[in-house]
Amino acid sequence: MQGQQSHSGRGRFITLEGGEGAGKSTQSERLRRRLEARGIRVVTTREPGGSERAETIRSLLLSGAVKPYGAFAETLLFASARADHIDRTIAPALENGAFVICDRFADSTRVYQGEVGEVPRVLVSALERVAVRSASPDLTLVLDVPAKLGLARASQRRELAGEERDRFEAEGLSFHSRVREAFLAIAAAEPERCAVVDAAGPPDSVERLIWAEVEARLLTPLEVAGRPANG
Repeated sequence: MQGQQSHSGRGRFITLEGGEGAGKSTQSERLRRRLEARGIRVVTTREPGGSERAETIRSLLLSGAVKPYGAFAETLLFASARADHIDRTIAPALENGAFVICDRFADSTRVYQGEVGEVPRVLVSALERVAVRSASPDLTLVLDVPAKLGLARASQRRELAGEERDRFEAEGLSFHSRVREAFLAIAAAEPERCAVVDAAGPPDSVERLIWAEVEARLLTPLEVAGRPANG
């Protein structure tokens, strides 16, 4: 976009995590607009997906076609999709100085397949190291919402879009409560990387909370003031 500038040096990698209906896609776009208003070039993406091959794997995973083969098979496919996504989308954007905002990343695999799906942590961690390499997030925003509220939001969104529940949305309340607890546990264990954001309120309120974290953790004083640091 004309008038935007890349961040000086390596870009910044921001991931949005949380359960179903937490508002990750909505807040990803709102954060993109906020950063672009500061003259920062932004790439938004998602997982599973974000590259042509990864999007093909996404369709398999979310359709439920892989579920009968177990959580470990899902973990392998998520890792494969993530490696391609990083190689083709995330790493090039970061190298060019852009901020990358990703709707879900490796923490989702840790939670859904690892903690809830009970794939051993050592296997999840090994696959994560192979796929992620040096593309670790600079900031992970954990959008926290009670599981019951999140599922109600997801159901409403599907009805408006005329869509069916995907493989993970179809799980019960107990599953999604465990998902929430696992995300909060990750955030508590890695506070230098993770920030928990109360996502139960209206989108404008959540957006302000997110922006406060991004300003405090990632932006230089010049960028906060509205002028790119390299401009």
